Amino acid sequence: MPANTTHMCFIQPEDQNALVWRYMDFTKFFSVVSTGSLFLCRADLLGDPFEGSFSKANIKLRHGVYKLPKAQLDKMQQQMANIAKGTRQWTYINCWHLSEYESAAMWRLYAKSNEAVAIQTTYKNLTDSLPDNVYIGLVQYIDYEKDWLPEGNIFFPFMHKRKSFAHEREVRIVRQDLPTSQRGIDVGRSNDLKGISVNTDLNLLIEKVYVAPTVPNWYFNLVEEVLKKYEINKKVYSSRLDEEPVY
Repeated sequence: MPANTTHMCFIQPEDQNALVWRYMDFTKFFSVVSTGSLFLCRADLLGDPFEGSFSKANIKLRHGVYKLPKAQLDKMQQQMANIAKGTRQWTYINCWHLSEYESAAMWRLYAKSNEAVAIQTTYKNLTDSLPDNVYIGLVQYIDYEKDWLPEGNIFFPFMHKRKSFAHEREVRIVRQDLPTSQRGIDVGRSNDLKGISVNTDLNLLIEKVYVAPTVPNWYFNLVEEVLKKYEINKKVYSSRLDEEPVY
């Protein structure tokens, strides 16, 4: 510990104490607390077909960037495409939301029911709670029609997303376990895993726990009991979206 923050592909926030949030249903919350770990999902199973891909601008601009004969450029582009596609299933990702405030939109997007939970921490605490074999940084949002996506490292495509997702303000934890053979990286090999778990120090990771808006009292109490059972001494809060308006 902590997670790797010095890799060139992983941009760090100016404020290390910025708040970050992880919104989830109760099943995922219980998994985090009971196992003391975070689940990193395979990139190709996250639901965005653009994960790990290059922008269309890259295809258009490579001839000017690399200045190679057409046959050589075509061969390079095919090799890059094969590697990019192959690494998707060997790249594991866990996502957090960077925001000073609780987000109504994130509750709706990432909590499957109103029986949901949000873990709130700081970027520094999240980083410090993780092992040093994972990377952490801010996702960069670009126009995939017009903007050049940096090349030269296999992590770049996984730390960029389309501007349509800019509202997510995503902090990304990433690990790659690329398969190898005698000839090098075996990008064609199939992966039977859906993801991996990485251990985390929950008492360092968690600052506060919020329950979703409009949940009944029994659910609030259940979340408290789960934390108590696993000796996580953190306070549970009702969503601020439940506060009464003032007229």
